[in-house]
Amino acid sequence: MFFWWSLVFAVGFALIHFFSKYMTFLSETPRSRFLSVAGGIAVSYVFLHLLPELHHYQNAVAKELHEGWFIYIENHIFMVAMLGLVVFYGLERFVKTSKEKNVLGEKQEASLGVFWIHIGSFFLYNLVIGYLLIREKHETLWGLVFYFLALGIHFVTNDRSLRAAHKDIYDKYGRLLLTTAILLGWGIGAITELNELVISLLVAFIAGGIVLNVLKEELPEERESSFGAFCIGLLIYTVLLMLIN
Repeated sequence: MFFWWSLVFAVGFALIHFFSKYMTFLSETPRSRFLSVAGGIAVSYVFLHLLPELHHYQNAVAKELHEGWFIYIENHIFMVAMLGLVVFYGLERFVKTSKEKNVLGEKQEASLGVFWIHIGSFFLYNLVIGYLLIREKHETLWGLVFYFLALGIHFVTNDRSLRAAHKDIYDKYGRLLLTTAILLGWGIGAITELNELVISLLVAFIAGGIVLNVLKEELPEERESSFGAFCIGLLIYTVLLMLIN
C-alpha cells in the first residue's frame, strides 16, 4: 500500500515544482503569509521529526565508523548535518555575490555557472527526498502524508527563492530538473536500497540544508515575514505530529 501512495506523493512533489511558476500570489509584497506558515511547518518538521530521526542514523554511522580517527568523533551524523548547513549557506552567499556583479538593466541575475552549481545542489537535495519518500520507514500512512505536507510546502518556498535568484532560466531549466530529481529519487528507491551508511550521511547533509533554507527565508528583515503566521504553521503541524505519534 505504501508503495503506491509513495508514487502518488512523488508525482505530487513533481507537480508542485512544475506548476510553481503559476503561483503568482507568492510574489506579492508584503510577503505572502502562506510562506510564513510554510516556514513554521518546515521548522516543526525539522525539530520534531528530522533531527530526532538523525539519532537512528547516528547508530548506523557509529557501527560503520568505529575504527581509526573516526572513533574520536562521537556525533558524526550531526557534524554532517552542520556541514550541510554550511554548504548551503555558502551557496547562498555565492549566488548573492554573483547577482551583485551581474546587473542586467533593472534585473539582477546570478551567472550561468553559478546557476548550474546552485541547481545541482538542489537536484541532489530533491533526489534524496524522493528516495526517502519510498525508503524511509513510515509506520502509518499518516506519517507519509505529513512527510509530503511538510516538504511539499517547503518546496513551494524553495521554488520562490530559486526563481528570485535566477529569473527566467530557473523556469526554463531549473524547475524541470528539480521535477525530474524527485521522480528519479523515487525510482532509485523503488528498484534498489542503498547502503544505510550512505543514506545516513545524505539525510544528515540534507537536514542541515533544510534548516538553512527555512531560516534564510524567515529571518531577513526585507522578507517582511509574519511571525504570527509562522507560529500558526509551527503550532498546527506540531499538534498533528503529536496526534499521530
